[in-house]
Amino acid sequence: MSMRRYLPILDWGRRYDRATLSNDLVAAAIVTIMLIPQSLAYALLAGLPPEAGLYASIVPILLYAVFGTSRTLAVGPVAVVSLMTAAALGHVAEQGTMGYAAAALTLAALSGAILVAMGLMRLGFLANFLSHPVIAGFITASAILIALGQLGHLMGIGGGGDTLIELAETVWHGLPDTNPITLSIGVAAVSFLFWARRGLGPLLVKVGLGPRLAETLTKAGPVAAVAATTLAVWALDLSSRGVAIVGDVPQSLPPLTLPDVDPDLVSQLLLPALLISVIGFVESISVAQTLGAKRRERVDPDQELIGLGAANIGAGFTGGLPVTGGFSRSVVNFDAGARTPAAGAFTALGLAIAALALTPLIHFLPKATLAATIIVAVLGLVDLGVLYRSWAYSKADFAAVAATMLLTLTFGVEFGVSGGVALSILLYLFKTSRPHVAEVGRVPGTEHFRNIHRHAVQTDPRVVTLRIDESLYFANARFLEDLILARVARDKAVRHVILQCAAVNEVDLSALESLEAINGRLAEMDVKLHLSEVKGPVMDRLKRSALLADLTGRVYLSQHDAINDIIPETPSQARACAPT
Repeated sequence: MSMRRYLPILDWGRRYDRATLSNDLVAAAIVTIMLIPQSLAYALLAGLPPEAGLYASIVPILLYAVFGTSRTLAVGPVAVVSLMTAAALGHVAEQGTMGYAAAALTLAALSGAILVAMGLMRLGFLANFLSHPVIAGFITASAILIALGQLGHLMGIGGGGDTLIELAETVWHGLPDTNPITLSIGVAAVSFLFWARRGLGPLLVKVGLGPRLAETLTKAGPVAAVAATTLAVWALDLSSRGVAIVGDVPQSLPPLTLPDVDPDLVSQLLLPALLISVIGFVESISVAQTLGAKRRERVDPDQELIGLGAANIGAGFTGGLPVTGGFSRSVVNFDAGARTPAAGAFTALGLAIAALALTPLIHFLPKATLAATIIVAVLGLVDLGVLYRSWAYSKADFAAVAATMLLTLTFGVEFGVSGGVALSILLYLFKTSRPHVAEVGRVPGTEHFRNIHRHAVQTDPRVVTLRIDESLYFANARFLEDLILARVARDKAVRHVILQCAAVNEVDLSALESLEAINGRLAEMDVKLHLSEVKGPVMDRLKRSALLADLTGRVYLSQHDAINDIIPETPSQARACAPT
């Protein structure tokens, strides 16, 4: 059982049959076609040679197939992680140097080691500290930076910069040096790829192809753009007219490489590796769980950490770059009928064949086409509508989205995601430090108690019942103490305070001390403190303290029991309040 937990292949591999093989092969063929131009493009985005993208899509996929739990997740280079890779490496080495490539290997291996360690310690829950608003803001801002950063390649001018201002300045100052031929290729490729996404499929169906074949050919749109522009550059000798091309790509399988373990380099890359690990894992697990739910397949977050970690370690030792599960290719893998991670292994085989046999064909591939591929892919990630939706729903979430976007665009991806994480935690602390506490009364004729400001309820001037809608811990303990004492101080008729604790899942030591202080202060006012609806685990811990022994009142199983015991007669007044 333990071996199957850490090697999921032992589980699904036992049930592998011919029908599953057929489905996996079809899915692998489709994803391979899609992944070839993507791998080349994302290596370019990371500032690495194009073959690094292919290498990062072979051994890492094989390792994920062994250790991963998602049946349909497609692992490889992705846009956001590639951008973060470029940002991290730009601080330690100059792009195009051996040191830059070696640093990429170190970054991938570090990221893999962090992910494996998190998986072994079962720390998958840590990804929850990145709230959805922060992720949405970060991905949208990153996509904008990626698209803007590729304009230089699209125009045939130099590019560079980590922030919106730097990238905009680069493009603006480079406008006079725009290569019109490169720009024409880039614009044509972008236009074709956008059209292919929506118009190619219906056109193919109209001319008589089956829907599934038409969909498959639509997914191959980037390959068609690569083939057409490469052929044009070769036939017209456009490279001699200033069109930047990929050039020679090694015709080989991934080489065995060793990450640079220089302590200074490792220390500089440790934080970026952690950020890449967390962002990559959040993106990957979100896709894996979404697709897994459609087939009622279980995805284990902790084992996913190990699977992604193994994939990144593999990338570090085979000439690659940091990888994770990609959204678009995973959806394609799912829609194409992949049934097991073996589909990924077959994809790796297809890419290995491409690395051996097809690399000479991409010598004249214009970098403008790869830039167009990236731009079209990442613009689908831009979701500015999240600003409107978050503003309408929650101003705090809007602040998280807007701040994360602003930080990312202004200071770069590393600062953006770090600030987003910090902001998520601060917003959580702020929200929970001022928990919602409702004064409640009995709904007439029932055993239910509701907010006196929202419902017509019965109350008694001698009793104040406060429903606490949050666990109690160090950040909100003093807030509750001040609220209760202020409420009692302004109403001299109060003789009983009941804390309804149905929503309290935790009481830490700071909160316990506050409850003891509340109990003592109320006793000085000749007011008894009672608790109701205390959950079992919370009660177990309270029994290990002095609170229950010193409590001036009692602990009741339900709020109904508390009111009936404290005030047996009918409550003396009713409050009729319109809902607010």
